[in-house]
Amino acid sequence: MPPPRILVALPVFNEELHILGVLDEVRKYSGDILVVDDGSSDRTPELLSTQIDLRIITHEENLGYGAALRSAFVHSVEEGYDVLVTIDCDGQHEPRLIPELAAAVYPTGQSPVDIVSGSRYLKTFDGNSAPPEERRKINMDITQVINQRLGLELTDSFCGFKAYRVETLPQFDITELGYAMPLQLWAQAVAAGMRIVEFPVPLVYLEEERSFGGSLDDSRRRMAYYGEVLKREMTALSLPCSAGF
Repeated sequence: MPPPRILVALPVFNEELHILGVLDEVRKYSGDILVVDDGSSDRTPELLSTQIDLRIITHEENLGYGAALRSAFVHSVEEGYDVLVTIDCDGQHEPRLIPELAAAVYPTGQSPVDIVSGSRYLKTFDGNSAPPEERRKINMDITQVINQRLGLELTDSFCGFKAYRVETLPQFDITELGYAMPLQLWAQAVAAGMRIVEFPVPLVYLEEERSFGGSLDDSRRRMAYYGEVLKREMTALSLPCSAGF
């Protein structure tokens, strides 16, 4: 059996400070790289135009984090890849782990895994950053709700460092284009009976004040938004959904 074809995709929005450095590191571990530029208005498009060894999908307008990942899903399916690894471009993920993350999709002697999800809280690494308290609390709260509602055992529901078995990606119908896209993904993965495992990754924060945009910078509104998306998706999928949040 030939080795799986692996695509590494980076969703990007206004990452002029990090894009070239992250790409340099990713190139050490992958020959197939896709950048989805989600309507950047800084120098990101200019910097990307100097790169000749990667594929670029450009959204003319900023559609959202979920939209960038959806484009990566579609591209990996259309191009016949076996594994899609997604990695954020803000310097918070370590590209050296790409081969291990991708390999975990097809573990030796075991059934394939549909989603290998990075977790910053599954293991403590030397040199781990201290996460911003507000973000850590929201992640913990949402992760607990997801586990209770969907029967999962996640420790980190929002890590963008993931590997997907491309064969299963057409089962997703991603309509949530913003930061709550992972909640829709988890609900649909459970409804489809997908196999999910977590993979420990270091906890790194370089820009603790990074904005979510507009009203979502308010933690209460962000939490309410996440809850609404999860409840809506569970209702649409006819998954048990108790009142309240």
